[in-house]
Amino acid sequence: MDIKAVLNAQRKFFNSGATLSLDFRLEQLKKLQQVIEDHESEIYEALKQDLNRDETSAFFGDIAIPLLNFKKTLKGLKKWMTPKKVHTPFPLFWPGRSEIHYEPYGVALIISPWNYPFQLSFGPLIAAIAAGNCVILKPSEVSAHSEKLLVRLINENFPAEFIHVVTGGPAETQKLLEEHFDYILYTGNTRGGKIVMTAAAKHLTPVTLELGGKSPCIVDESADLDYSAQRIALGKFFNAGQTCIAPDYIYVHKDRKEELLKRIEKITNEFYGQDPARSPSYGKIISKNQFERLSKLLQNGRVIFGGQTDPQKNYIAPTAIDQISWDDPIMKEEIFGPVLPILTFDHLDEVVKAIKNYDKPLALYYFSKDDQKTNQILLETSFGGGCVNDCIMHVANPDMPFGGVGPSGIGSYGGEFGFKTFSHAKSIYKKTWLHYPSFVYPPYSEKSLKMLKKLVKITF
Repeated sequence: MDIKAVLNAQRKFFNSGATLSLDFRLEQLKKLQQVIEDHESEIYEALKQDLNRDETSAFFGDIAIPLLNFKKTLKGLKKWMTPKKVHTPFPLFWPGRSEIHYEPYGVALIISPWNYPFQLSFGPLIAAIAAGNCVILKPSEVSAHSEKLLVRLINENFPAEFIHVVTGGPAETQKLLEEHFDYILYTGNTRGGKIVMTAAAKHLTPVTLELGGKSPCIVDESADLDYSAQRIALGKFFNAGQTCIAPDYIYVHKDRKEELLKRIEKITNEFYGQDPARSPSYGKIISKNQFERLSKLLQNGRVIFGGQTDPQKNYIAPTAIDQISWDDPIMKEEIFGPVLPILTFDHLDEVVKAIKNYDKPLALYYFSKDDQKTNQILLETSFGGGCVNDCIMHVANPDMPFGGVGPSGIGSYGGEFGFKTFSHAKSIYKKTWLHYPSFVYPPYSEKSLKMLKKLVKITF
């Protein structure tokens, strides 16, 4: 179907008011949830083909978070949609009433990536539907099996004038961005985010950009190394490291480095066996291009464990590398793969200074038993979100917003935050029919100014 025709149909459908009612939104959300549940095995198979994920990894990475968001949204949507009464300052605005009404933007464009093709399509889609928008979804062509399934799941179960999946590569995406949307949510890398923001600026379209960056994982001298190793290995090597919030590198206290690395190697072997290439729980690199890019990064530093590759299977073993500095190529870009550089520090101030020298990351993880140092890190560093004594789990809680800051992203979504992202907060002041005092209206005098100043002074 021609994209202009779809856009026109969606705009007409939205302008009809069909998406505005609570009942319509709840019905569509329940329908989408049912579609996911009915085709769960097909989602598993698509993720197996694209990323070599087993069923547990597929559920954990691509289905569990949308299901949590469905539960939260279905339960809370009526309350979220209800106009919110806010304070009306006395006496300047009395008698009157102040409210915030949340209205949908209109026709939204969601561009999702290849690493979690279902989670990062369904999550924003849930939020957009809850807010009352029509949606065009553009999944990544790189995860081809998942893209094909998304087309079928959406386009066969929802009318194109409400939700429609379009396909294609960079050229088609660029052409799509030339159209006028009312809102755009993009998940991907920073380079792509700049392209989206530039295109959106031509129409003054508001955007949410979920990007990435080099997310640090800091382990201080007080941390429990067994638990730290376990949680770092899971966060880093899940989905073969192809996770935007994966720990990009470790900053460990110099006195704990050797112990931590031994434990990470041990737990990685427990997770995936001595030969992770044979593990059903370990994924593959998505494409030949990504494999070649990551293989070059293995030339940095000294491999502590891992380092094995198989270009025929796009396989790179879980790998840790030390003897790394900030001048090495591996520290110049987001890794987005199963390669873990190790840096050391003596004083925590060194870590804070280093993080501040580079772009604000999407996530930060701090492992410590020291509350004072934990508070220092949380206060003195800026990042999208993160965990203390864990990795990646903050993304799963629909009661918290997920998003970046600065180069790692603009805006956030998840649960009620997603509803608000895809809604315009419209301020409404309702005045009674009682007359304003005469000094409010022209012609003004010294008395008018005096009375207005007095009212402003005593308001609140």
